[in-house]
Amino acid sequence: MTSERSIVYQEEAFVLHGIPWKETSMIVEVLTAHHGRVPLVAKGVRRPRSALRGLLQPFQPLMINWFGQGELRTLRTAEWQGGIPLLQGHALFCGFYLNELLMLLLKRDDPHEALFLEYKQALKKLTHVELFEPVLRVFELALLRELGYAPSLEHEVVSGEPVDPHRTYRFDPENGAVQWNGSTGPDVVKFKGKTLLDMAKSNYDDPGTLAQGKQLMRILLSHQLGHQDLHSRRIIQELLLS
Repeated sequence: MTSERSIVYQEEAFVLHGIPWKETSMIVEVLTAHHGRVPLVAKGVRRPRSALRGLLQPFQPLMINWFGQGELRTLRTAEWQGGIPLLQGHALFCGFYLNELLMLLLKRDDPHEALFLEYKQALKKLTHVELFEPVLRVFELALLRELGYAPSLEHEVVSGEPVDPHRTYRFDPENGAVQWNGSTGPDVVKFKGKTLLDMAKSNYDDPGTLAQGKQLMRILLSHQLGHQDLHSRRIIQELLLS
């Protein structure tokens, strides 16, 4: 018998990743609203007549129940909630990129309700925007902020003074913005103060902010990922260059 305390009812979730398990089942990693990233066994889901067979797909909102208290829990039911059109084309690969970031950076059973809402909002935006990069930049920064990895974009780290939009800064991934002292070299990457302030406000209307914002987020994410290459990012780059 399963105790009531080990059952989670009516939890909103998205599938991040799934792998086959045994002959007819799958292990799925789901992002949930109140429990964070949770690994679940979906028993028998690969059988042709399984009611769950077509439901456990990425980017579709689900309402799920599960039970178990160990590292790997068991999916009980899943219901499709609708409301988000299917991602297609470049948007689909952008969605996989978001999922890969969450799989690599978000620990299991670490709830972040605000991050769940940011993810849901990003998926909705990817279904209809023409320019995907601002959506990715906003989510990347929201992810790092939620996990406590994002230094301030609005204050200079040494003096504590507000970032001046007319000055130039370099960015220390561990600490934050440092006013540029004129030094040069392969490791010196400069950013406009305006770029940092625009990013803090999720404003990517300026093409310069969009270009420098991509560069800065690459530095911050690479620092947290240990310079690990992302499979989905390579695919997106290939598509944009084709």
